[in-house]
Amino acid sequence: MPTVATVAAVVVATVVLAVVLTRPDGGSGAPGEIFLQPASAAGQDPFTASTARASAPATPATAPSPTMTGANVTQGVDGSAPGLYGGTRKVASCDVEKQITALTAEPDKNDAFASVLDIDPSGVPAYLRALTPVQLRLDTRVTNHGFRDGAATSYQAVLQAGTAVLVDDHGVPRVRCACGNPLLPPVALKGNARQKGEAWPGYRSSNVVVVEPSAHAVTAFVMHDPKSGGWFSRKAGDTGGSDKKTKPPAHRTPSPCPEAPGGKSTEPCPSASKSPSSESPESTPSAPPSSPPPASESPSAEPSSPPPSEEPPVTESPASRPAPEPPPSGPVTPEASAPSRASGNTVPAGSVYA
Repeated sequence: MPTVATVAAVVVATVVLAVVLTRPDGGSGAPGEIFLQPASAAGQDPFTASTARASAPATPATAPSPTMTGANVTQGVDGSAPGLYGGTRKVASCDVEKQITALTAEPDKNDAFASVLDIDPSGVPAYLRALTPVQLRLDTRVTNHGFRDGAATSYQAVLQAGTAVLVDDHGVPRVRCACGNPLLPPVALKGNARQKGEAWPGYRSSNVVVVEPSAHAVTAFVMHDPKSGGWFSRKAGDTGGSDKKTKPPAHRTPSPCPEAPGGKSTEPCPSASKSPSSESPESTPSAPPSSPPPASESPSAEPSSPPPSEEPPVTESPASRPAPEPPPSGPVTPEASAPSRASGNTVPAGSVYA
């Protein structure tokens, strides 16, 4: 069963970024107010009765420490990140058809719901069926909406990990199932944010995240099943009927030197340590020229060893010594091997920083 630390690493590795909320106000709520909403609470001014299905609570992952702090800055997580969402395999966290029935029965709520999401009221059923039921695994900041006096209201909220939501094909939460409220991405607040409501055990404002839409449409979400401790994939727009078991997502720690022992990026990369050796081939060519002179001296020593001082053999030995000619070709070989070593160092470096 994967540990929380492992799961958290999978969720946030390589997908954590700083998100600055730039819109000027926080909706109809008072400036600077953020409402904390536990997973099972309906909250204020619900659109419908709860359509969340009872299932195993999500195992909350732990977000990393934020790189920046402040009311208008929080952490962002890509909507397609494996392990960002959880749920029970083969079980939808929300009853989509019940949600459709509840809104269809009250046209004024259906119209208000559609206006928030900028869709035609007649297209609400198709829109809801295209969403995917999941459970949050991180405390998540959103713009929530209530229904009051015949219209939609908006306010900033933090949804507790374990909250059942419907997400679109870019991984962004669009409906909170405990109240039927439509959801939009969060907006900036004026001044220092004031939290309202009761915080749940383990809540830390520094661990709250914002779901950023994925660059491309998600075909299947890789989710964690807290009941079994396993992993499964759920097709976008599916209610769980075609869920398939899958392996835990691979975790890679970004490092300029991934092949370093222990994965410590502080150690020098092998390519960096070999860079001096790339200069050594340049020194090796100077060595071979020095080696032929000893070779030329050795022939002079060889004729001295035979008793007869025959000068014809002496003249023959340099001539018959084409063996020294390979040494000139010898320096060529180190020079040819030098580029191969350099290219060997370049390839890993490129792959590291790609």
